[in-house]
Amino acid sequence: MAKRIDWNDPRRFLDPKVIARISQLDLRARQVVEGFLSGMHKSPVYGQSVEFVQHREYMPGDDLRRIDWKVWQRSDKFVVKQYEAETNLRAYVVVDASESMLYGIEKHQRAGTLYKYDYVATAAACLAYLTVKQQDSCGLITFDADVRESIPPRSSIRHMDAVTKALQISQPREKTDILKILRQVAESMPNRGLVLIFSDLLCDREPLFKGLEMLRHRRHDVMVFHILDDDELLFPFSGMTKFEGLEEQPHLLCDPRSLREGYLEELELYLTEVRRGCTRIGIDYTLLRTSDYMDAVLSKFLYQRMSARANPTRR
Repeated sequence: MAKRIDWNDPRRFLDPKVIARISQLDLRARQVVEGFLSGMHKSPVYGQSVEFVQHREYMPGDDLRRIDWKVWQRSDKFVVKQYEAETNLRAYVVVDASESMLYGIEKHQRAGTLYKYDYVATAAACLAYLTVKQQDSCGLITFDADVRESIPPRSSIRHMDAVTKALQISQPREKTDILKILRQVAESMPNRGLVLIFSDLLCDREPLFKGLEMLRHRRHDVMVFHILDDDELLFPFSGMTKFEGLEEQPHLLCDPRSLREGYLEELELYLTEVRRGCTRIGIDYTLLRTSDYMDAVLSKFLYQRMSARANPTRR
């Protein structure tokens, strides 16, 4: 029997099974980012220009000079001060919340499975959790034609409450303006970092590649997670069917059997174009389908990243 999902609970995006599977794996940028130092944790940064951001729990190996003794006097807890300029890795998860991400929602909710938006929101939340668990910082942007929610990067586990709540309220609607959004993402990241994009990429390829090239030009490490429903990949329909258009597309009443061969040919051309375009720009591309076991997909992806880190190549 399928597990019952509380669709109104933002905590559902942090799937314990997925977290358990990936929590021992290391997410690191393939290329060196601003401030990247050897080791898992940050080194002290001194100077009046460094901006204090937050406290975090003391970890073995931290410099004792960074302990906030005033907090210790009040709470008997050891915490260290954390500064904006210290970040080993600054990541943004960028999640598509346009109307096409609702595809199959009724079918999936009846079955207790994840539709496109819930699938990528869960994947994004789990990778964000892994990032902050490493004491790196992660922010979130959800978008359709405009930025819907924007959560600045932080490295506290408590920060995940804000991330999951933002994913919950960003229920899909409207069209996608991918170039506009990727430009805003680039402008919001003054230093090199990691950008994880989760989208069905149902948009014109020219503005998509232009936006991705903009991020790579600024030397960000970019990963694209391309989500599609099984129906979109297999086109299993038969008999007279009414297809309801999303993102201002018209409805279509037709016999899908007469369209299936042509549809699958065009789909393959489209997927090949997107995959090759990402490779040409120097971007990691992963195709996801809503039936994939998420823990297996993310574990495989993270192992590949760890392997790339162990055997770096110039990009």
